[in-house]
Amino acid sequence: MSEKPSDDQPSASQIPDDVWEQFTRDTERDIRSSAPKEPSARARMVTERLREQEARGESPPGWRTGPAWQEMNGRAARRRKVWAILGVLVTAAVALVALKPSLLPGDPFGTGGSQAAEASPLPDETAPPTAAPDASDPEIPTLDRPFAGSPAERWADGEAGIVPPKAKAVGAVSADRVEQALELTKKLLVGANLDPKTLRGARPGAALSVLDPKQPELLDDLEAGLRSPSEKHDPVTLFSRFDPDEVRPAGDVIKTRGRMTFKKGTQGGVAVRADYTFVYPVVRADGPTEVTRTIVRRVLDVELADPGRYQVTPGRLLLMNYDQEIGNSSCFVNDGYLHPEFSSSRSAGPDPSGPATDPYDRSRELQRGDGGDCGTVTRT
Repeated sequence: MSEKPSDDQPSASQIPDDVWEQFTRDTERDIRSSAPKEPSARARMVTERLREQEARGESPPGWRTGPAWQEMNGRAARRRKVWAILGVLVTAAVALVALKPSLLPGDPFGTGGSQAAEASPLPDETAPPTAAPDASDPEIPTLDRPFAGSPAERWADGEAGIVPPKAKAVGAVSADRVEQALELTKKLLVGANLDPKTLRGARPGAALSVLDPKQPELLDDLEAGLRSPSEKHDPVTLFSRFDPDEVRPAGDVIKTRGRMTFKKGTQGGVAVRADYTFVYPVVRADGPTEVTRTIVRRVLDVELADPGRYQVTPGRLLLMNYDQEIGNSSCFVNDGYLHPEFSSSRSAGPDPSGPATDPYDRSRELQRGDGGDCGTVTRT
């Protein structure tokens, strides 16, 4: 017996067509979405591998934490850094050539080549060098470039190369006294090695005025050498002097390099050591303009003593010791002048018998001797 439809439930014929079609579409979509899907072969393989790793107690690498990502990222970072550096270098090189095109090989823009390029200056020497300067290009010095082919081309000019250290108190000696001692030492160096009058052979009055007259034996010896030079009393052991009838300066620049140090003195004051090298380019007074150089290194030990405890002159230096090494000057000539030798000629006299020395090597100590050996210089 069939059940009669209730008046409360509508039949299919009573449902509007558009509502029925929407119901049919929704039902089919729900059936498709809920039906089980067959996994792909790759999905089954990955699932099986993960199941095996989990059974062995292993965990897969996390996102951006595994070795594959780390390796890739490391290479990428290095590549970016290298290119960044190359970019800076290329930019700097382009800018440098734009400012100084003579640095290009062959000087394609015709700006003067290497002669137009000036060597960059060295920083001040504040400690003993550990080695001699590198070998320079074998350039021949000229009147325009009297220091060509020499390490001194990068040294300071004249007095600018004498830079005292910062003064500070030493024991009971105040910083002001130390500064006074340093400035007096600089005045002595300038007066003895850079003063134009001294270089022309005149009496080095500025240098002598710094020394304490209460060292009578020292001053008597120096004055005797200036009046009547001899092997025993030769003023070039302390003063740089050239015979104006023999040579003249090649330009107005003398190259200077060295340093000063200070410590507590033995006379109740401050002791200063000065170690400086001076390079003098010269030409013959009459004749060809061939340039040569004489190199003089001087080491001085001076002291500004305590006038309250010792019989000294306030504001004057005691010259405790002085040594020198002279490169490219005729040996066994004791007339009170330095005598540079030129490559085109050679002075008469015995052949040098002493060792070969690099006059630009400031890393070595001066060897004190009797002054009787005459050696050779490896370069000028």
